[in-house]
Amino acid sequence: MKKEQLYIIIFTSICLFSCSDFLVQEPDVQISINEQLSTKEGVFQALNGVYRDIEALLSSREIVYADVQGGNITFTPGSNDNLIDIPDVIENSYEFSDQEAESDYAGYYQDLYDIINQANIILERFEDYTFLNSDEKNQLQAELLTIRAFAHYQVAIHYAQQYGFTTDGAHLGVVYNTVPLIAGVDFPSRTNLNETYNLIKTDLDAALSLYTNSQVLSGPNYSYFNSITTQALYARIALQMNDWEQAFDFSNAVIMTSGISLTSKDNYILEWEFDEEPINEIILEFSAPRTSEGDVSSSISSHFIYNSSDNYADYVASNDLLNLYSDDDIRSNMFLEINLPTIINGFESDLPYYFTKKFQGDAGTTLIRLSEIYLIRSEANFMLTRPADALTDLNTIRERSNLLPLDNTSDILENIFLERRRELAFEGHLLFDIARYKKDVTRNLDCIANTCNLSYPSNFFVLPIPASSTDLNEKIEQNEGY
Repeated sequence: MKKEQLYIIIFTSICLFSCSDFLVQEPDVQISINEQLSTKEGVFQALNGVYRDIEALLSSREIVYADVQGGNITFTPGSNDNLIDIPDVIENSYEFSDQEAESDYAGYYQDLYDIINQANIILERFEDYTFLNSDEKNQLQAELLTIRAFAHYQVAIHYAQQYGFTTDGAHLGVVYNTVPLIAGVDFPSRTNLNETYNLIKTDLDAALSLYTNSQVLSGPNYSYFNSITTQALYARIALQMNDWEQAFDFSNAVIMTSGISLTSKDNYILEWEFDEEPINEIILEFSAPRTSEGDVSSSISSHFIYNSSDNYADYVASNDLLNLYSDDDIRSNMFLEINLPTIINGFESDLPYYFTKKFQGDAGTTLIRLSEIYLIRSEANFMLTRPADALTDLNTIRERSNLLPLDNTSDILENIFLERRRELAFEGHLLFDIARYKKDVTRNLDCIANTCNLSYPSNFFVLPIPASSTDLNEKIEQNEGY
């Protein structure tokens, strides 16, 4: 089979469901890559399809992974039997016993590389886009490079031990693809993690040099990668690899130049409760997809929503998390307290469950908020021996939450960690923060796993590379312990 035909199969199979409006003209007739990418409309539709795939992936069960593993999330009783069980789709990973052959997150790994391959296919033909003006070409290239970097970063934090696991990230990173690859033909190897992050930074640096003020897709600017959202992403990635200078530079740039302000203390709860628009301090949120009639067709809320006593989601706040909020903390009001009939040890009683208000209704998929950027700058400032500045940023978030400011830096890193846990709960950070701080996973209250706790370091802070990938490419080395 010719390489071009293989690319067509790959591209249509990974885009069919997200881009079906332009890849399928009539039943069973698919558009080839050549035809798809031969017009401005086709190229922009392909880009839109990549964004839709990103949203679909990030609003999948991946969104609960870091908070479930770290201990922020527990489970509701079944509405039919009133029993509390681990959801089947995360049972192995929750037990820290995921399996290479049938990983709970096998689809996540594969879908991320599908997104990378889509971006690379569009980038590969860049010189053919003579129908785009220079601003359109630069903006398109910048967004695709950022998408490629972002997807590789997501692979890295899930499938490679955190940067400080070895000196200078010398341990296994991930496969970094910069060209379209064909399954069964191309056999890339994993780089070390330092090389992985340097490749991510290379893509982000190139993207930031290309961004224009012209958005190529319609919709709110917080739903796409641009210079501001990319700088915010860069700050997060720099923090993960202990690059304190760049973590400071990019977080500071976002705070000082983005024009985005922290949501006020008075409006914090109200804005989260109003699910038709994101909270004002949003930097990057992937909008929930809508039908042709304008109705939301799916939402991240499917994991967290409470509709009625017989219609509610699986995931709620653990008491480990709830106990971190003092009565004065306005975020203690960020939960819907609902009593549900629950059978424990054969006896049924009504017990309280706490559904987050962050993602009810038709919520979009929050990725980065300004509060995270303040906490990144705080940590970077402290590591750069600017403790007073670090304390100012930390207190900005504390005081917005109605907490008293701290007056010394003796335990500031621990306080930053706790503030990240309180402020960013349900947004997919906790396990990665625990690993970065080299802490143990401690799931005390509400844990129903056979293995509730995990000492750092451990092989099981990361997921196994799915067998579907290691079987196909013998050059991909499996994570230790799997």
